[in-house]
Amino acid sequence: MNYIIFDLEATCWEQRGQAENETIEIGAVLIREKETISEFKRFVKPIKYPILSDFCKKLTSIQQADVDIAGHFYEVIPEFQSWIAYNDEPYILCSWGFYDRKQFESDCRLCNMETDWLQSHISLKHQYQEIKRLRRAVGMKTALQIEKIPLEGTHHRGIDDAWNIAKLFLRYFDQWKFPV
Repeated sequence: MNYIIFDLEATCWEQRGQAENETIEIGAVLIREKETISEFKRFVKPIKYPILSDFCKKLTSIQQADVDIAGHFYEVIPEFQSWIAYNDEPYILCSWGFYDRKQFESDCRLCNMETDWLQSHISLKHQYQEIKRLRRAVGMKTALQIEKIPLEGTHHRGIDDAWNIAKLFLRYFDQWKFPV
């Protein structure tokens, strides 16, 4: 089984709901049998709103030049789909919450792409809440602090957040509940 620990960054504005978000970075780590196999990191050029807001650039540290030279979602996703099926193994997508899956679904709709490849997904954030018996779900950064795991890289960068989530994933590997 391939466990795909992924995190997305998307277009954003200071005022929420100002416009529809689009993925601008996909960061992912592939884990098999408790072993890290590889990473996937790509910038994505937004279609509807190709100019990043100053707020978005500051939050994510992703620059306009990064997305300007990137492929569009419909160009990048086939690469990602090939990568997640490493060695023709089945996979489970794992993200910190449901936002990332919903963002993928939104981008797929925008590009008239199928979403069936997103069916096998779990929210590590909500399972972590159950495992730790927390009153509410916590963000990745807080979970790292609870576990005394240092946050590495830049928070709100897809690939760095994916690696940090992978540390939490491996720590509780035997306690996650996966779809049958």
